[in-house]
Amino acid sequence: MNLFVPGAKYGIWRAFLCFSVVFIFSSPFLRAQSSSATATAAATPSSATSAISATNQSSASNQSAPELSSRDEVPTFKVRVNLVLVRVVVRDDHGRATGNLKREDFQLFDNKKEQVITKFEVEQPGSRVMQPDNNAEPKIAEATVPPAKKAAVIPEHYVAYLFDDIHLNQGDLMQVRNAADHHLASLEPTARAAIFTTSGQNTLDFTDDHKALHQALLRLLPRPIARSGEKECPDISYYMADLIENKNDQQALAVAATDALACAFNNDSQNAVAARMMAENAAVRVLALGQHDTLVTLGTLKAVVKEMALMPGQRTVVLVSPGFLNTDDRQVEMDVIETAVRSNVIISTLDARGLYVTGLGDISQPGPSNPAIAGQLAEYEIAAATADAEVLADFADGTGGSFFHNNNDLEGGFRRLTMAPENYYLLGFSPQKLKYDGSYHHLKVTLKNPAKFSVQARRGYYAPRHMAGAAEQAKQEIEGALFSQEEMHDVPADLHTQFFKTSDEDARIAVLVHLDVKRLHFQKVDGRNRNELTVVSALFDGNGQFIKATSKLLTMRLKDETLENKLASGVTMKNSFEVKPGKYLVRLVVRDEEGDLAAESGAVEIP
Repeated sequence: MNLFVPGAKYGIWRAFLCFSVVFIFSSPFLRAQSSSATATAAATPSSATSAISATNQSSASNQSAPELSSRDEVPTFKVRVNLVLVRVVVRDDHGRATGNLKREDFQLFDNKKEQVITKFEVEQPGSRVMQPDNNAEPKIAEATVPPAKKAAVIPEHYVAYLFDDIHLNQGDLMQVRNAADHHLASLEPTARAAIFTTSGQNTLDFTDDHKALHQALLRLLPRPIARSGEKECPDISYYMADLIENKNDQQALAVAATDALACAFNNDSQNAVAARMMAENAAVRVLALGQHDTLVTLGTLKAVVKEMALMPGQRTVVLVSPGFLNTDDRQVEMDVIETAVRSNVIISTLDARGLYVTGLGDISQPGPSNPAIAGQLAEYEIAAATADAEVLADFADGTGGSFFHNNNDLEGGFRRLTMAPENYYLLGFSPQKLKYDGSYHHLKVTLKNPAKFSVQARRGYYAPRHMAGAAEQAKQEIEGALFSQEEMHDVPADLHTQFFKTSDEDARIAVLVHLDVKRLHFQKVDGRNRNELTVVSALFDGNGQFIKATSKLLTMRLKDETLENKLASGVTMKNSFEVKPGKYLVRLVVRDEEGDLAAESGAVEIP
């Protein structure tokens, strides 16, 4: 079976590699198919071991088909479709996130029509140190496993600090850079931090190296793409350009034309027409440049969110920005929120301006060319500052994060934003008669008893333009579980790990998956008990970077006699990874034909 994992950064997201499988049974209902299986069985006379052929053998009837077989194919799963997810944070009057509400306490509206909440979860993000499972005793004939000396500290919280160096000015950047430096000096052992920039320059991948983080912060500089920062004639802001071009605001055009007349024509009224044309041309140019900067910023944020989705743990993006105006189609913004919610990524935002006062102008720049329009320009500046902050609030509200603004305690802001809400709710609904037309849907989440509570949730979503296939949705479910830290036990599967030193510089990690067949859900088809399991295991390094993944499809067509009498001890599947000494995280995901999932993690530290 081929599973593809998105993520252009690593350049190694290829089809998952297949692994060899060993099944261990309590009684010999199948004969060994290879000499290796015979050798293993001879080494463990107390149990009968059979290797199942990976060939998909055709048969004249289901009764002659093998009871157990494994193959590398893309199966067809039964999956849930059209599920819209909404992450909700409910805070009391003290700002604490409450977690004791029930499904019936919420109301969810899609374009003002109340929806039935079909999915409801209360989540409490937290960290833990995973204990290695090197003392497990799986039924395989290999060398003795050295016991673990101490618990392996595996990263559990990944924080991506995304600095909006496209929009940040030098003064604000220096302030947030120093605050972030102090904050990162106290990085927890189970946390990993990365430095990203919207310009894409001077980035640092996830690490716990304080010195490397410090050096990366020192390299941060404002990197505007379009504008030089110098005063222009006329001096039109992106906000004013949007008013003039997109909203046909004649007053804003008149102010810009007055500025052009003063700075270009020395207030000569005979050039009023030329000044107006000059203002209109400037608005077109500034609008195009501003939209470009915004799209680059949103595109970078989306790429960071997608990369965060591949980290095996709690995930937080901290967007550090003075805010920016999004005048164009909000599809990209909604896509970022949708991707973050489905990938369990929280976006928190920090307004780099701190506690600021608008309407006083920039003291480093000369004032308006015509003092008569100073008051109007100040009003536009105030409105622009408010509009710039709205996108930061939208990302925080839409993904369950926090928005830190109007506060100069920037170090405290970083500390607060990297702490996930104590509790949040995940609501899901399936829109009725959903049209696949890409239209925007307004969302609203309320409480039936809103007293003393505030609700934070996304404000909308875009309808898809096509229905995803069953196989595509199944793959997304598996990948979502694989690159998370959540444990799920809907399928009776247990993970065990061992390591073997093959030399001073080489080792092998053995991954064993035990399936309690008696507790699996089967469908009766032609007198056989049928189920198909997709078993995927992945290996990550000590910083949570993906190394390799393997996948196998196990088809079960068991006779009643086999199920009742010959599989009491279940089935064990074995896989191994060749590695170097170091710290590793093993992640297991098992999905059955009905869409139920099991997910578990194990830590291995090889001296």
